[in-house]
Amino acid sequence: MALVAILQSDAGLQPVVRGSVAPEFELPPLGATDSGAVPLSLDTLRGRVVLVNFWATWCEPCESEMPAMERLYGALPRDGFELVAVAIDDEESPVQTFQDAYRLSFPIVLDLDQSVYQAYQTMGVPESLLIDRDGRIVERYVGPRKWDAPEYVERIRELIQGNRLAGS
Repeated sequence: MALVAILQSDAGLQPVVRGSVAPEFELPPLGATDSGAVPLSLDTLRGRVVLVNFWATWCEPCESEMPAMERLYGALPRDGFELVAVAIDDEESPVQTFQDAYRLSFPIVLDLDQSVYQAYQTMGVPESLLIDRDGRIVERYVGPRKWDAPEYVERIRELIQGNRLAGS
């Protein structure tokens, strides 16, 4: 009978769930190749509440929620909140066309190889994660939302003020 000793084991990826630290990312902003802009890093947003939205230009539900995301972005203070749209398209040009058509002012970053999409263990688009000021995931939202609805605006305002709502 052979004896097998396991010296080291790979536990696999840690689940990206409520309460866990959001995976770090650094992605080029839309238009970075033309402007020489520096990549956007989640770490640079620490201290603010962040809504990370994974989306694609070919996704109709993504398209339907973008106007409400723009209104949400305009309703909250920049020093306390940031919205980052992570485009998983494999080319930049359709993303630029989409941004121009919808006049989106929030940051859009490019995840052309979908590495960040995979790191966040997303299952489809749109999918969004609300991250608190300390970089911890508060909530995962699968599917489109009316982001400017009072319940989302109020939840984010509470997080900006440092208050945790029940269930967060």
